[in-house]
Amino acid sequence: METDNFLPLAGIQHYAFCPRQWALIYIEQAWEDNVLTVEGRLLHERVDNPLELEARGDLFIARSVYLASQTLGLSGIADVVEFRRLNSIDQGQGALLPNRSGYWMPHPVEYKRGRPKRDDRDKVQLCAQAICLEELLGVHIEEGDLFYGEIRRRQRVVFDTALRKRVYDLAAEMHVLFAEGVTPPAKVGPNCRECSLVGLCLPKLPKKSRSVARYLSSALAE
Repeated sequence: METDNFLPLAGIQHYAFCPRQWALIYIEQAWEDNVLTVEGRLLHERVDNPLELEARGDLFIARSVYLASQTLGLSGIADVVEFRRLNSIDQGQGALLPNRSGYWMPHPVEYKRGRPKRDDRDKVQLCAQAICLEELLGVHIEEGDLFYGEIRRRQRVVFDTALRKRVYDLAAEMHVLFAEGVTPPAKVGPNCRECSLVGLCLPKLPKKSRSVARYLSSALAE
């Protein structure tokens, strides 16, 4: 796949949360902040510093790491990737890093505001980052961490077969919708209370009204 056709990696979290929300953001270019998105952005601003590299013995920390995957057709930025030096027995399983001796195993860490979610939206984003790292470095990554700002703790995520399949399925659906330029119809549900786009989504529109942009253009014309 040509890199020009890659979709934003962060979008897989939006798509897992709500395909319509994803389409409004990435197809119709609509966005609206609420307190949740502002808090999330402030948290990432404190974490993301591409100039900051940190080494602590057998732990090397890189921030704002660019990632891409040919198989997923996604690219974007990982908050933090921790590289852990492997012992002599496991060296063949790791990756070589510039200007660093030994073999290292990447461990992605994604920072989120609030608490762990009841769905898998954060897990699929982290797993997508791991798949990108695997392709870039030629390693197999078994797990990563989600850090939640409200509880100030990490949650371990295991990248098992089911989660990986979920990531590939979501990425494939995203590419189909993006190529077709289709915005799915609105469906009212519990997630609507968390959505920053609820005012733009107009969930009371008839199902045949597939595009908010077309609806607004028609309203302005009248």
